[in-house]
Amino acid sequence: MHKPIWQPGRERIANARISHFRAHVNTAHALQLRDYAALHAWSVQSPEQFWADVWDFCGVIATTRGDVVLERADRMPGASWFPSARLNFAENLLRRRDHGTAILFRGEDRVRRRLSFHELYDQVSRVAQELRASGVCAGDRVAGFLPNLPEAVIAMLAAASIGAIWSSCSPDFGVQGVVDRFGQIEPKILFAADGYFYNGKRYDSLASLAQVSARVPSIERIVVAPYVGAEPDLATIPRAQTFAGFMAPHTAADIEFTPLPFQHPLYILYSSGTTGAPKCIVHGAGGTLLQHLKEHQLHTDIQPGDTVFYFTTCGWMMWNWMVSALASEATLALYDGCAFYPNADALFDYIDEEQINLFGTSAKFIDTIRKHDLAPAHSHRLDSLKTILSTGSPLVAESFDYVYERINADLLLASISGGTDIISCFALGNPTLPVWRGELQCCGLGMDVQVFDDNGNSIRGAKGELVCTRPFPSMPLEFWNDDNGKRYQSAYFARFPGVWCHGDYVALTEHGGMVVYGRSDAILNPGGVRIGSAEIYRQVEQIPEVLESVVIGQTWQDDVRVVLFVHLREGVELDHALIKRIRDQVRLNTSPRHVPARIVQVSDIPRTRNGKLVELAVRAIVHGQTIKNLDALANPEALDYFRDRPELQH
Repeated sequence: MHKPIWQPGRERIANARISHFRAHVNTAHALQLRDYAALHAWSVQSPEQFWADVWDFCGVIATTRGDVVLERADRMPGASWFPSARLNFAENLLRRRDHGTAILFRGEDRVRRRLSFHELYDQVSRVAQELRASGVCAGDRVAGFLPNLPEAVIAMLAAASIGAIWSSCSPDFGVQGVVDRFGQIEPKILFAADGYFYNGKRYDSLASLAQVSARVPSIERIVVAPYVGAEPDLATIPRAQTFAGFMAPHTAADIEFTPLPFQHPLYILYSSGTTGAPKCIVHGAGGTLLQHLKEHQLHTDIQPGDTVFYFTTCGWMMWNWMVSALASEATLALYDGCAFYPNADALFDYIDEEQINLFGTSAKFIDTIRKHDLAPAHSHRLDSLKTILSTGSPLVAESFDYVYERINADLLLASISGGTDIISCFALGNPTLPVWRGELQCCGLGMDVQVFDDNGNSIRGAKGELVCTRPFPSMPLEFWNDDNGKRYQSAYFARFPGVWCHGDYVALTEHGGMVVYGRSDAILNPGGVRIGSAEIYRQVEQIPEVLESVVIGQTWQDDVRVVLFVHLREGVELDHALIKRIRDQVRLNTSPRHVPARIVQVSDIPRTRNGKLVELAVRAIVHGQTIKNLDALANPEALDYFRDRPELQH
């Protein structure tokens, strides 16, 4: 395609926060940075100036910033950001105390709630007071086993105001999955709900909560928010009380925000854990705040008064990312439940009814509504919508076409990529740049993103490993219980010493953007040729009969052969004609090496609870290996469709 699929108008470019930021930088440093490429180059070459400018421009609230921005800049890991700074993460998110709307909430079609900034502040104040009365101190862990409720935001902010470390799982996790996570970090207080709704059904969480309480002995108190019932019966759960009861001893007052070092721990997030115990990734308060302010205001153009909606659970890092929008004085629109209940238009109804400006979702959601030929542009106004974000997996070019043709022709569609490891993005959007179908628009400011070949040479226009060659503030502080840093070092720096290797197989484009071809550990290697799984998915899922697919490399006769599993529309059988059409589609649009040696029909495709394909788990099952952590999967029963398949024995 020789033309972009969308270009911003002059007014949008002029009013964008990133345009004002570039003008600020030019004035402050007597520069003439004329475009994004020049701004990005300066941001990675002058990190001290850049991150100090982000701090000032985005209005970070701190007791002190200090004169030093970066120490040990040549060490990765080991660099230290703003070593003299003292700030509090929660104070930055609670900067508004007026009666404007801070949080909107929808629990499918059952529950609607609305909190003002004043009400949010007061509830955080009361919860924080009781946390202190319970002996919670800076560095203690406070956990959430919660739906995407306002109480999750309140509890997190209350914990952060003290300097406690917040960690959360969604209630659809199995008990073992929760214990695998919280058992490692030993929380003192656990916030939970009595249950949740999904696809019109009510699910009880109290039985699971009782088991988690019994198996994580560090938990001293359990706080239960009523959601599916008015008065939860907590008799079977020792040390439990309601959310209202927890706050009851206190009246709202000015919050005592504890000033903390920039690198004080804020969050513990988890790797997916599909092939072993999940890694506990510790993120710092200052780095998370500064990176999110940069991504929200500069890359996503979130402005005061905007309403931000990311369809996520509390078990995905996009929840943490979304909540930080409070620091940009935006309203959070929370949604809990099934995206397609009570009908396929549920999320678009929400967008129209609440005049949402930013909608974030997964590539899987967009692909699903495309497969079902939904046309929100014809059924909804969507006139408030300025930006759609997509992540979780690569957004194929055809989904770009679909968004602009069937959802809204004039908005920023930004495919973004980063992850739990950095609680942010390496590549993402820009409201002042054109959108090219199939591409992430740009690399993030301050992120020295490059692509390395197998020998560690920086390349452009060819596929290789996504790396970052200089430190950035949102690098993890550590892994929990990794005293010598060995697991941390092995996870990111073993491949190229001193260089962050992210584990994505990508290419940088002529437009300054990026194409993601899949996870490096899921790369196919037939005959020694490296193939990204996304290259095959893009072709296969253009076949109307295919709802979704997963591809792996099967070890076969001293080589690797490509095996494709397809989940087909109801009533469709995989016959010779359909197999030929799939193979022809792949061969004509990629190469003969991409063509699957075997195509096998399955009744479901296993995914993590965040909706990501688990290619490694499927590969392990095909090779007769054991999956150690089924609780990390949303539908572990789907793995049975891949076990001992006769089609793969010859």
